[in-house]
Amino acid sequence: MSTTATDTVSQAASSRSPYRVVQRVILPLEADSDSVPLYVDAGATFLDSRRDAAGAGEGGALAGQAGRAEAVQSSDFRGRFSTMVRPSARVSFATYFNAFPASYWRRWTTVRSVRLEVSVSGAGVLAVYRSNAKGAQQRVESVAFDGALTQAFDLPLAPFGDGGWYWFDVVGGAEGALLESAHWAVPDPGGKRGRASLAITTFNRPDYCLRTIEAVWAADTVRDLLDELLVIDQGTQLVADEEGFADVAARMGEQLRVVRQGNIGGSGGFSRGMYEVVRAGRSDYVVLLDDDIVLEPESLTRLVAFADFARRPTLVGGHMFDMYNRTVLHTFGEVVDPWRFQPRPAQEDMELGHDFARSNLRTTGWLHRRADVDYNGWWMTLIPTEVIREIGLSLPLFIKWDDSEYSLRASKAGYPTVSLPGAAVWHISWVDKDDLVGWQAYFHERNRVIAALLHSLYDRGGRVIRESAYMDVKHLISMQYYSEQGRLTALRDVLAGPDRLHELLGARLGEIRALTAQFSDAQLKPDVDAFPAPRRHKPRHKGHGPHQPARIALAPWAAKTVLRQTLRPVAEEARERPQALIAHQDARWWRLAQYDSAVVSNAEGTAAAWYRRDPRQVRTMLAEGIELHRRLLTEWPRLRQRYQDAAPRLASFEAWEETFRRHAV
Repeated sequence: MSTTATDTVSQAASSRSPYRVVQRVILPLEADSDSVPLYVDAGATFLDSRRDAAGAGEGGALAGQAGRAEAVQSSDFRGRFSTMVRPSARVSFATYFNAFPASYWRRWTTVRSVRLEVSVSGAGVLAVYRSNAKGAQQRVESVAFDGALTQAFDLPLAPFGDGGWYWFDVVGGAEGALLESAHWAVPDPGGKRGRASLAITTFNRPDYCLRTIEAVWAADTVRDLLDELLVIDQGTQLVADEEGFADVAARMGEQLRVVRQGNIGGSGGFSRGMYEVVRAGRSDYVVLLDDDIVLEPESLTRLVAFADFARRPTLVGGHMFDMYNRTVLHTFGEVVDPWRFQPRPAQEDMELGHDFARSNLRTTGWLHRRADVDYNGWWMTLIPTEVIREIGLSLPLFIKWDDSEYSLRASKAGYPTVSLPGAAVWHISWVDKDDLVGWQAYFHERNRVIAALLHSLYDRGGRVIRESAYMDVKHLISMQYYSEQGRLTALRDVLAGPDRLHELLGARLGEIRALTAQFSDAQLKPDVDAFPAPRRHKPRHKGHGPHQPARIALAPWAAKTVLRQTLRPVAEEARERPQALIAHQDARWWRLAQYDSAVVSNAEGTAAAWYRRDPRQVRTMLAEGIELHRRLLTEWPRLRQRYQDAAPRLASFEAWEETFRRHAV
């Protein structure tokens, strides 16, 4: 049961425990940003003005005028922390960046109450709300104001065991109101103030990287907790050569350091960042950041504050929004499906690619249930340095599965991972990529199998081997021979054991890329006119086109298709010119399997490649894939033991030191 405003003020005066601000209410860095709905929400009006009048006492007349809500205008913003509220309009802070994720603090920290402090002026109504795990909303308190007011609300966290948020709304009176500032604070008798170093891994994205550095330095609260900002530059287009770098470097002084090394992938760059921070011995936390992001800098202070109050050392990550559609949240939290050993949403009803501009926090029920995760992507993740000292650095996986494997390993050691709402970056979403096809197919296959060998709960990896074999068939009947060659190489490397993983870091990518010369499906050209014009052929299925086979008919369909692809010769005209142009979104395996030759565009829409059926390739690769999967199934128990025995050594500071030495530039 919440306190009244009078009780709250008296309690605050008599309290001896200091409070720490853990989340400031913020507005967009750019007033005209497309991300405004993540900060403020003007979509709500009073549905029942009489209810508001009853809650606001003498200020009820003000609430009764709130039936004509107007949209928030960029001109209303008064900087980073203050905004106008127009007459008779309601502005809600039930938003991603400004609502308080009460259930996460309740579950993972020692905090048992939160204090909301709001400073307003003008005239209007200030109302506080909460939700539960089902998304049901309740009014907690409301206060009318006429003049300047600073109001504190002490709010319990006990009811938030499974989910729920706190937030507040401001309703403007006849002349409007001004939100001066607001923040969420928690009792802090211990007074811990963790220090952090940031580690950005970059490869030929100096412009993005420099913008992140500048955003960090421009945020005063981030500077206050920052020991060092490390840039692990593995590229040939150097951040230090970017125009403007010298200026920010001069301002940051010893708080900015660039470490150069050869390209040994994300795992190599992030491991170097962790290594340098732990060896320096100053920071409580290292925050790993991707290079191709746009950062909400306030996220960093929220990660550190949450980690300071965590019950045990905890990895704390932020979410990822779509770089090119700023209100779209890629995912709210992920787990590794134990049977399939694949990432999946942490909740069954979670909507991938949720757009807050279409459905805000208040009206989206599943966002109110706490999402407990297995891992957080390393686009932004805080790791306590004491965890790194105990479990080591990343495995030498180059890219893919390094972040999820690390969190699974940390969890086994008793250190959970939390994806914290209100902390996020903007990053290019997976919608604009298809990294299961092309050179990255090697890393997807190899690293998933290695992670399963280390962490699967099942004797032979659950469904991993079966799904891997299915993927072989899909690539082959889709004429994606380059991708399949990478997958076969990946399985050979897995079966060879863990001892060469560090050695392969700097070599395997170049070898995989060199194979593009051998496969036409990997030879991209920017214009489809670079290929021979398609020649129409008699369409199958009487012109209705290919369709996905029903599940019950899938096995016989696949068998028939594989036989056709391996035995039937390719028509001469299909060798000379493609049979069709196929857009990437239409390039499904069951569609591509119907062609002998097709030009297929890539996911980015920047280029296309000529896919050509080759029965000899299908026969050779299919036979090798069957043999490799047979070996993997047979040797799984022995391989699992080898990888589990080797993992501490592979992730050790000593092993990485040798790798850093070999790839020094």
